[in-house]
Amino acid sequence: SRWEEEKKEDGVKWMQLEHRGPYFVPLYEPLPEDVQFYYDGKPLKLSLATEEIATFYAKMLDHEYTTKEIFQNNFFHDWRKEMTSEEQEIIKDLDKCDFKEIHKYFVDKNEARKALPKEEKQKLKEEADKIQEEYGYCILDGHREKIGNFKTEPPGLFRGRGEHPKMGMLKKRIMPEDVIINCSRDSKIPEPPEGHKWKEVRFDNTVTWLASWTENIQNTLKYIMLNPSSKLKGEKDWQKYEVARRLKDVVHKIRAQYRKDWKSKEIKKRQRAVALYFIDKLALRAGNEKEEGETADTVGCCSLRVEHIQLHPQLDGQEHVVEFDFLGKDSIRYYNKVSVEKPVFKNLQLFMKNKESTDDLFDQLTTTFLNKHLQHLMDGLTAKVFRTYNASITLQEQLKALTNPEDNVAGKLLSYNRANRAVAILCNHQRSIPKTFARSMEVLQEKIDAKKKQVEEAQEELKKAEDEFEDTKDAKAEANVEKKKKLLKRLEEQLARLNVQATDKEENKQIALGTSKLNYLDPRISVAWCKKFGIPIERIYNKTQREKFAWAIDMAGEDFEF
Repeated sequence: SRWEEEKKEDGVKWMQLEHRGPYFVPLYEPLPEDVQFYYDGKPLKLSLATEEIATFYAKMLDHEYTTKEIFQNNFFHDWRKEMTSEEQEIIKDLDKCDFKEIHKYFVDKNEARKALPKEEKQKLKEEADKIQEEYGYCILDGHREKIGNFKTEPPGLFRGRGEHPKMGMLKKRIMPEDVIINCSRDSKIPEPPEGHKWKEVRFDNTVTWLASWTENIQNTLKYIMLNPSSKLKGEKDWQKYEVARRLKDVVHKIRAQYRKDWKSKEIKKRQRAVALYFIDKLALRAGNEKEEGETADTVGCCSLRVEHIQLHPQLDGQEHVVEFDFLGKDSIRYYNKVSVEKPVFKNLQLFMKNKESTDDLFDQLTTTFLNKHLQHLMDGLTAKVFRTYNASITLQEQLKALTNPEDNVAGKLLSYNRANRAVAILCNHQRSIPKTFARSMEVLQEKIDAKKKQVEEAQEELKKAEDEFEDTKDAKAEANVEKKKKLLKRLEEQLARLNVQATDKEENKQIALGTSKLNYLDPRISVAWCKKFGIPIERIYNKTQREKFAWAIDMAGEDFEF
């Protein structure tokens, strides 16, 4: 199997790597003369750079982002920096800017593209395929492997997730001069676009990226990587779940140890033990030290402050309740009320004593100290491994508890999504209710009502056919009864399927199932479940996901246990 080819020495990821470098998004095309920007009611011709940034905002006019004050302020601040001094003199107030004509131009352009005849669409597809062929593959150790994201991100306005403080800022265009290329010494080094040069060319076979650059908003590194379906990525994924499976054998010892440490004479150890309990029980992220320039006030377990928790000796009929409320990764709010064990509650009271609300809850604990301890408990153990372990084990247990072998495929899939939902809730993977939710629920309800009517009619038809058979007792009438029974059964199954779909949709509206499915759940659990209950794998994983998890589909039989 290609997953089990010869291993390389530690740290070496490849011997040969050759590729074309990134595909740079096309340069800005100016607006037609008759599409104008207005300031204070009067048309104003903008310089090219200013106009391009105006189009970023104009395209988003019908989006909720452009109604947010922080987005507007960040955009206007960054836009003014790019203006000519003459434009800065005139354009001083965003409320006086009118982007409607530009917005309409892009909406119409979009509609026109959708309405293109089949041949034109085919031509565009062929052009995209040609780019994919040229830039979308690399040669890695003699194998032709697909590259994940071979295009640089286009310039635009930063959106961020949740209530990100940098939303609306200008994401600048990536130029070849920003890009570091990584390939093998003996390969044909990619040519930069004409008139440009690379920032640097490296020959580093201890990393798996092909190109990298620093983006200007968060100052983080962006990489061009192999496609998830590639051998290297598949191996990495498989290893990640194998580490989490190893945790299963020692987790009882680790739990016994942190329980013991709740009574330690050293406050530092107590803090570490309580933090580890939260990471284990609530799948909290560790909360790494912030990089410079990261201004969103997000925290994880180790960086919790006193203001982020409230203690209730009793609440809603439960004892020792901790109420969490903070912004986690991507500025997503984490809100939860949890009944904890008494020693944990007592320790939290102690950690909060004589502290201000803005003081650290675990003031003696750093992520480094915690991770060193985890590494000592088990080779390769980090807070993320706990998340992966708890997510996967939860899915496996929930599938065992919820799947009814007698159910039809739709019923079993509802059980699968409910098990996946339990994991998404554990990991706090939320989403805002989709804008189209209400309408799509209405459409579904209309389908259900129409199907109910068909079922009622089919029941009446069957009753008539049975009465007729009672009277005549002839073979033709008997065959008619069978036909009507079959029709009724089919319609009832269709109605059941629609009802399941509606339940699923409603329960899922604020939960993002995808994140845990792709990043935290050992795919072998799902593959084994599909094989055991005769569910086609494509009902769980789409084509891209099946490519990403090819290793798991290859490996897992129906008896696989995480």
